[in-house]
Amino acid sequence: MAGRQTGPTTTLAMPRQDGPPRRLTASPPRRPAPRPLLLHLALSNLTMLSSFAALPHAKLGSLNWSEPLNQAGADLARDLVNVDPEQFFFAVAEAARGRLKAALDGIAGYRAHPYQRTLPEPPVIWRAGAARLLDYGGDNGGATVLFVPSLVNRAYVLDLTLRRSLLRYLAAAGLRPLLLDWGSPGARECRYALADYVEGPLAAALQVANLVGGGPVGLAGYCLGGTLAVAAAQRYPDQVAALALLATPWDFHAPAGVPVVALRLLAALQPTLSALLAGSPVLSVDLLQALLLGLDPASTLRKFAAFSRLDPESDAASEFVALEDWLNDGVPLAGPAARDCLIGFYGRNAAQAGQWRVAGAPVEPGRLAVPTLVAVPEEDRVVPAPTALALAQLIPGAVLLRPRAGHIGMVAGGKAETVLWRPLVDWLRATLISQTPVSERRAAMG
Repeated sequence: MAGRQTGPTTTLAMPRQDGPPRRLTASPPRRPAPRPLLLHLALSNLTMLSSFAALPHAKLGSLNWSEPLNQAGADLARDLVNVDPEQFFFAVAEAARGRLKAALDGIAGYRAHPYQRTLPEPPVIWRAGAARLLDYGGDNGGATVLFVPSLVNRAYVLDLTLRRSLLRYLAAAGLRPLLLDWGSPGARECRYALADYVEGPLAAALQVANLVGGGPVGLAGYCLGGTLAVAAAQRYPDQVAALALLATPWDFHAPAGVPVVALRLLAALQPTLSALLAGSPVLSVDLLQALLLGLDPASTLRKFAAFSRLDPESDAASEFVALEDWLNDGVPLAGPAARDCLIGFYGRNAAQAGQWRVAGAPVEPGRLAVPTLVAVPEEDRVVPAPTALALAQLIPGAVLLRPRAGHIGMVAGGKAETVLWRPLVDWLRATLISQTPVSERRAAMG
């Protein structure tokens, strides 16, 4: 978190994470704007300018709409037949100005909001390089589950606030969750490809989890962490008793998966990305954010416009700020790992094509012989459903869960307990109690 502003102290209303708002005396924290702000604003203005250029064509009915918008475009052209063009232009300009002002008001309100994350961390039971292992269950006697987050965002999305913590929920339900926190790449990690993360920190953390749990444990991966967990489950079958894959990408070229426009843009950027990765040990947070922004360019301004309408003292406002703080608290991605993701997965679809290798062997979900749950959120824009459904189709006997939530909402949203947490607890309990003997799993995998 950035440092506080200097100046006079003021009294602010700040909602607690576990109850109604309380009053405290503090100086407002000073947090950065959403990253990269200039790109967000440039895209907004570009959209506005392109809209102005399209206005005459909309009135004439000569715009080439995408198929889902054909009927809406025809209706619009009909409605504009008797509308004065100049009045229409100024009405659109005023609407665009209002939307941009609402978004900027929301950004200003976000930066000035008094929320600060104060959750105490659980004990760290293992550390190596940048990585560490946090124990959320303590010695509660529950079945151990190792959680593997993505590499490109901080691990604490699984422990966002007291009321939005998947890991604390699982611990309260009698399980013993361990969280692998990758940390920010240091000198050693900057040389890591994705396979190195599997063979290095993940393998070591899994071994520690086995020691803590007294045998094979549950392994749960979120987003890209799930992709790595698939490789680890194949590589170390005698250490994994159950596998849960949450919003995990696999088939990056699946029909209706990652937007075709985004794939084409990445394909066009391959030479530039290769040059950037060759000249820098990491892919910066701002560049990562810019690439993700391509999946939904208007999303940031849209959500901040909605935030501007919230009561700043409401729980909803504090929870929005907590999530945005996490999103802006990103970490760079090691250069070789970034190459694997952007050029290997997005460019060549290496995982689905069987070209991604760990320890010299292709990662093949079809060879997994461990009980597996695949959770594919229905409203995911980061990992579109077809991209993740491929795993459920490839892994023998996989149980498919379709939460009605988005990529982050599934693990940290207001409906998370209902759509994911509770079903995940039930599945882990049932599966880890009735796990298949290790010898049988090893034999099934050859």
